[in-house]
Amino acid sequence: MTTHAGFDARLQRSGVAFTARDAALLDAIDDHASLNAAASALGRSYSRSQRRVVELEDAFGSLVERQRGGSGGGGSRLTDTARDLLAEFERLEVEFTGVAEAEETVLPGTVVERDGELATVETAAGPVRAIVPANAVAVRVVIRADAVTLHPPESLPEGDTSARNRFAGRVTAVESGETLARVALDVGAGGPLAVLVTTTSVDTLDLGPGTEVVASFKATATRAFPDGHADTENP
Repeated sequence: MTTHAGFDARLQRSGVAFTARDAALLDAIDDHASLNAAASALGRSYSRSQRRVVELEDAFGSLVERQRGGSGGGGSRLTDTARDLLAEFERLEVEFTGVAEAEETVLPGTVVERDGELATVETAAGPVRAIVPANAVAVRVVIRADAVTLHPPESLPEGDTSARNRFAGRVTAVESGETLARVALDVGAGGPLAVLVTTTSVDTLDLGPGTEVVASFKATATRAFPDGHADTENP
């Protein structure tokens, strides 16, 4: 099992994720004092940018104050809430860069069953459903730390288990930053499964060495790549 880097920071609230793309839009509004001009400068649709601002405001609060007409013409400016959100996101990106280094877990495995683009890969930790290239047999399954959700063993989410992979494991280490925490989980794979959670989740789940949890992650968010020395199936 090895780990690699490769995912983006985001702030989540009420089911809405604030990403670098959203930060760029707010920064452009601040620079141009106009949503229309900001969208144009970024090469984006004005109507879609406007809808996105509304979606963000529903989750994070008032972000853009709009002025119509008047002697100085119409325009837009960021609220204090928007500036606080941008500052929080900037801090998160800085922290994310520090804790996100080498945060993809890679599990070697063998394809044992196929269902279209998805396949079941047998690994040391157990079977994993993932998107697998055609004809690949020996593969390396990549699990992004930010794609993994942790649950108490007694409160597993209900639903179609074929849509999710689930590993029962025990926490071996927790490294907390200001907002994020890196959790190492022993799932019987010979090395830790890396999981990235918020510090709020650490407190809510009472995570610490020895805590038993279940890690789940979507099959559609899991990729497998042919091993460098792998054989392939006959076409």
